[in-house]
Amino acid sequence: MFKKILIAYDGSDHAIRALDVAIDLASKYNAKLDVVEVVDTAALLGMGVAPIPGEVIQQVYNKAKTDVENAKSKAQQRGVKEVDAVVLEGDPATAILEYAAKNGSDLIVTGSRGLSTFKRIILGSVSTKIVEDAKVPVLVVK
Repeated sequence: MFKKILIAYDGSDHAIRALDVAIDLASKYNAKLDVVEVVDTAALLGMGVAPIPGEVIQQVYNKAKTDVENAKSKAQQRGVKEVDAVVLEGDPATAILEYAAKNGSDLIVTGSRGLSTFKRIILGSVSTKIVEDAKVPVLVVK
């Protein structure tokens, strides 16, 4: 059923739960698993602190790389044969959707941040944007 599963990952508790589900599905369907974390540099630059030192941005990239490599190792230890660890830059939902389309993902798994209804209306969320705009099934793990 699923041959290429993308897990949108950021190392958070919600993402870790989503990773466990994605690993289980990838194992069950013998699917390739892409662990993708997106560094949102626009959000970093828009935090009102100017300018952001290059080493701070590098630390964010390093954390993302560590996150996806740890997730990849976990998947491999649990029997997933083909796993890629990818760090992208840009708007998280857009980057994830573009990666999924470009790489033929047939399922996107993401964690839910659990935003309140008010915050979701005002801010939206990455998982909400993915669900709304994805061309493939999306599994949101709470």
